[in-house]
Amino acid sequence: MELRRNPTRAVRVGSCTIGGGHPIAVQSMTATHTQDIDATVAQVLDLEKAGADVIRIAVDSPKDAAALKEIRRQVKANLSVDLQENYRLAEQVAPYVDKIRYNPGHLYHHERSKPWQEKVAYIAQVAKDHDCALRVGVNCGSVDPAKKVDDYGGDENGPLLASAFEHCEYLDSIGFTRYVVSIKDSDPKNVIEVNKRFALQRPDIPLHLGVTEAGLPPDGIIKTRIAFEQLISQGIGDTIRVSLTVPNNRKHEEIEAGRKILADIAAGRVRSFVDFGLDTLNIISCPSCSRVENEAFIDLAQQVKEMTAYAKDHKITIAVMGCRVNGPGETDDADLGLWCGPNHVNLKKGPVELGHFKYDEILPRLRQELDLVIAEKGGQALASS
Repeated sequence: MELRRNPTRAVRVGSCTIGGGHPIAVQSMTATHTQDIDATVAQVLDLEKAGADVIRIAVDSPKDAAALKEIRRQVKANLSVDLQENYRLAEQVAPYVDKIRYNPGHLYHHERSKPWQEKVAYIAQVAKDHDCALRVGVNCGSVDPAKKVDDYGGDENGPLLASAFEHCEYLDSIGFTRYVVSIKDSDPKNVIEVNKRFALQRPDIPLHLGVTEAGLPPDGIIKTRIAFEQLISQGIGDTIRVSLTVPNNRKHEEIEAGRKILADIAAGRVRSFVDFGLDTLNIISCPSCSRVENEAFIDLAQQVKEMTAYAKDHKITIAVMGCRVNGPGETDDADLGLWCGPNHVNLKKGPVELGHFKYDEILPRLRQELDLVIAEKGGQALASS
């Protein structure tokens, strides 16, 4: 089956072209610490061997940027860099990558008095000078703080869309059109809705699809498949990322899962999901990446899934996040949230912090809080003993 595609503009990323009718590109992200050059190079090569069209590396510091120079010397893959809070790192990394991703919500963390337009103009000029594409990466857990749901009539996706549209309009206005957009959420229903709405107004812009914090396989693959099937089958989506919580030596599974989903959609092997499974227990966890400060996070995510199985019939969301960059914000909307530091796990109930616990102490306290949430929702905690 030949998939219908939106007539998006073509955006070159190294040797790969996204949009413009080109094959849907499959991406992944390294999970090693960027300054561990040997490990990062090995993972880039492994992902490239698995069929990754673009590989993203996180850069959080000048030391990471320095490591990137040597990584680039050793690999030929199409590299994307993930800027976090310091947009000024763009100038240090641009000579060694093919694409720069920035998050509009993170632009406010550095040089707060400076208008975001000035920061974006700087990033775009750096990208232009070094032959790089851009990705405007809007994320539900770190949306522009100036945009509130109440300002959009209670529309939860309003702030995400407004942020994406205004950055597209600004980039277009300064003559930089070599960019793609991603608008991600951990709920596949929201991913479907927000990307459909974006594509309706801006069908010319290539979309990077993904379900953020999809979690452990197979659940994470199923959540992602739900969104991809309903979007790609309607011509929406030019590049994809399957974000899974897996150990470093299994990161290639993200590529394999993405390729299989695309092949199944093209062959008509799709599932019709009316119930997204979100009226039951929903555990979300972020993909393992270089921002994770303790790899015990991956084991913890699996332990949380196993321990909470007794609550599977309750409509409760538990978020398990691996770092201090995204963890605090992206656990706010969960009933219970855990975000992991080097030595402790921070526990939250909604936006309220409950304290931090050692890795070997967190599960009993989580069970206690889960039972309380079940009781508050009118259920019965059957396995709290």
